[in-house]
Amino acid sequence: MPHLPPVASAARVLKGRWAPLALLALLPGCNMVVMNPSGDVALQQRDLILISVGLMLLIVIPVMVATVVFAWRYRAGNKDAAYDPDFDHSTMLELGIWSAPLLIIIFLGAVTWSSTHLLDPYRPIDRLKAGQPLKAGVKPLEVQVVALDWKWLFIYPELGIATVNELAAPVDRPITFRITASSVMNSFYIPALAGQIYAMPGMETKLHAVLNEPGTFDGIAAHYSGAGFSDMKFKMLGMDQSGFAQWVERVKADPRRLDASIYTRLEKPTEKVPVIRFATVEDGLFGKIVNRCVEPGKPCMSDMMGHDRRGGGDPHSMRPGSGSPPVNDAAPMHGDKAEGALLKDPGEKGTSPHQSKERLPGSPGNAAPGNERNRDMTALDPRSTIPHARAAGAADRA
Repeated sequence: MPHLPPVASAARVLKGRWAPLALLALLPGCNMVVMNPSGDVALQQRDLILISVGLMLLIVIPVMVATVVFAWRYRAGNKDAAYDPDFDHSTMLELGIWSAPLLIIIFLGAVTWSSTHLLDPYRPIDRLKAGQPLKAGVKPLEVQVVALDWKWLFIYPELGIATVNELAAPVDRPITFRITASSVMNSFYIPALAGQIYAMPGMETKLHAVLNEPGTFDGIAAHYSGAGFSDMKFKMLGMDQSGFAQWVERVKADPRRLDASIYTRLEKPTEKVPVIRFATVEDGLFGKIVNRCVEPGKPCMSDMMGHDRRGGGDPHSMRPGSGSPPVNDAAPMHGDKAEGALLKDPGEKGTSPHQSKERLPGSPGNAAPGNERNRDMTALDPRSTIPHARAAGAADRA
């Protein structure tokens, strides 16, 4: 057999039965960012993974060991093993089978409940890292995030700048992300910083996080959103305060301005978009993106919903009462039971014209404040919803 050079010998080993072990030897060179993050929130999430796996292994490992022990001890060739064909119950065995999983489930449930509240993405962070609480008066850096097809737009309202496919933040300063999307649902995810949070058109989600180490980190779209999804990536730059200030100055040196007309062009689907920087941003642009009214003359969703609460009608005219009547329009003026506005939440009251119902002999209700029967004591004033009735009422008053 001819002598093979070292490279060829290694190739034969990789192709042989030892290939899996050879590949395992290469794993230490991988950067498992989820298990080695650079942000405190992601670090706490990593700890949850380790705790969960450890709790499961408390069951898995003993079961695997017991399987081998039982198979060896009670093998056909072991004549010394006890043989008890009438065995049907063991109190100690039952306690072990049920108590250990039950305790693990209780502990895991407690950890899950507490971490769900402590790591809620909407909850502002109260520490920079373990043992270092957040000082009072520290203002988070707000970053407005828009998932476009197929790129990421970042707006810094405090600084008046914006970037595409490049995110920067100072180390050890809280970050508040306000997240939305332009057309389809997506997912904003920086593994080294925090868990993923969805971006949805016409809605705003939030994420609070902090970066504890400088460096360059990968950000991705973690939800399939079409043809350019695989290249919808960006870099997050973590730097000290002076480095971040220099980065801001570089962005402000760019002559471009992000306004509604530029955004509508940016919103069109494009792939593999390089970094774009904008020195200035139109005021209120993010709010228009969330409310889907960037185009001139298009009514905003918030205005339309408020208009609907006031009575509906033509959304372009925004004239209260010009269309469908307000809610609770079926309430009779002198009926036995009104669909009362008192059933509303406090924030909803006043969105429809209601009046206190006239107390009639034998009518329901109770004079005691807070009595449940008092929920029947409201009615809709028909003069506020029917134009000719309003006119008739005005004539009567005249």
